Amino acid sequence: MSQTEEGVFLLRPRTLFHFPPVDVCCHTCDNMCTGRCSRCIAVTLYPLALISIICNIVLFFPDANTKYAKDGHITEEVKYMGGLVGGGIMVLLPALYIHLTGKQGCCGNRCGMFLSIAFAAVGVAGALYNLSVAALGLKNGPLCKVLLIWSTPFKDSDYLTDDTWWVKCTEPRNIVQFNTGLFGTLLACGCLQLVLCAIQMINGLFGCLCGTCSKKTII
Repeated sequence: MSQTEEGVFLLRPRTLFHFPPVDVCCHTCDNMCTGRCSRCIAVTLYPLALISIICNIVLFFPDANTKYAKDGHITEEVKYMGGLVGGGIMVLLPALYIHLTGKQGCCGNRCGMFLSIAFAAVGVAGALYNLSVAALGLKNGPLCKVLLIWSTPFKDSDYLTDDTWWVKCTEPRNIVQFNTGLFGTLLACGCLQLVLCAIQMINGLFGCLCGTCSKKTII
């Protein structure tokens, strides 16, 4: 109700429901700072991808010797290149793009955040591949020389909890510890990469709907 200059009171129509402006909703979402979150995720993915690549390459040279790779006496799961391709390239490339969405420019906008969802999905696929190969490598155990025969003596066994059987492998030296340590590292990296890329998919969705937290969001 309001009063005019003549002193006559007029009734002001009221609505039953009051919806806040769209800008207010998006401002609330912007406070989540999706751009900054993208940068943090990308910076964390970089070392994880690098570690995965290094671990996969090192796995080709047990006992720091190249002869096993030349003779083909390498654990089968190493040849799948889960760390090099999955946890490495398939995570590193999305990480580079995700990093760009956290900056002002061609990718730091709603369209860029939408595309980051697809890139993050590629990272999820790579992380899953890395994780699966590493888990399979730990489960089957290393290829090693038992007496005069090259085989995988620990396949379908609980060798990880019973190290008394590790002496069965006479060559390469300390191959069980070597494979277990590197495949275990790849498994941990794959798990972290999977979680981070999944978070970026959710973050990208919010960024697509409401924009990044940059001072000037380019639509």
